[in-house]
Amino acid sequence: MDRLLEATFLAEREHFWFKGFRQFITPFIERGLAGVSSPRMLDCGCGTGSNLAVLKRYGHASGFDLTRLGLEYARESGGYRVARASITHIPFRSASFDLVTSFDVLQCLNEAQETLAMAELARLLKPRGAVVLNVAALELLRGSHSILAEEVRRYTPALLRTALERAGFTVERMTFTNATLFPLMLATRTIQRVAGLTSPEETQREISLPAKPVNSLFTGILSLEARALRLVNMPIGSSLLVLARKR
Repeated sequence: MDRLLEATFLAEREHFWFKGFRQFITPFIERGLAGVSSPRMLDCGCGTGSNLAVLKRYGHASGFDLTRLGLEYARESGGYRVARASITHIPFRSASFDLVTSFDVLQCLNEAQETLAMAELARLLKPRGAVVLNVAALELLRGSHSILAEEVRRYTPALLRTALERAGFTVERMTFTNATLFPLMLATRTIQRVAGLTSPEETQREISLPAKPVNSLFTGILSLEARALRLVNMPIGSSLLVLARKR
């Protein structure tokens, strides 16, 4: 996981994937906070803290992560308020946040841990508070990156909806993302599985910044998808993005 955090920290400012992701989550955060003044927000599994910069536009944002390296990056790069904790045992008061987020964390948990994490997210939220989640989608997209990210599962919409509803959430919106890159990703990851998944050291190349023309092209493609996502849901993609409300 430290290898993933190091590679992420080096790439996330300019890499097309992270630029697209920040555009995808913005309208979900805005909808989750609609009508709330001076919201309190918590990013659960904040990694290097880069997504706290998005949350801070709307109110008071803090985060936590299990890794010391991620927290060091978060403090040094943005001066963010972060703590060390596990998503299965979160050391904050119940009903103290208007919005909680968790991005690309749940797929790394086993079933028992996922149940605990969902219960903790619900506990933290005020009544009618919102959660915004992003998770890896579809087992047919398992590839070398799954080794680096230590994925336990990749979700389907039904699997994610069931986990949320069991924890006391009502799903308001769920969509796939990265639909525009799906054909390329499907081909690449199918080849990786056939050839044999590589070691974590070798898979770090997958998250490195691509050549500038390629990065600019894919940034533009995902930007167009983000605009479309404000109007419609995507039928397929490599990730699932969901907004749910505490009942």
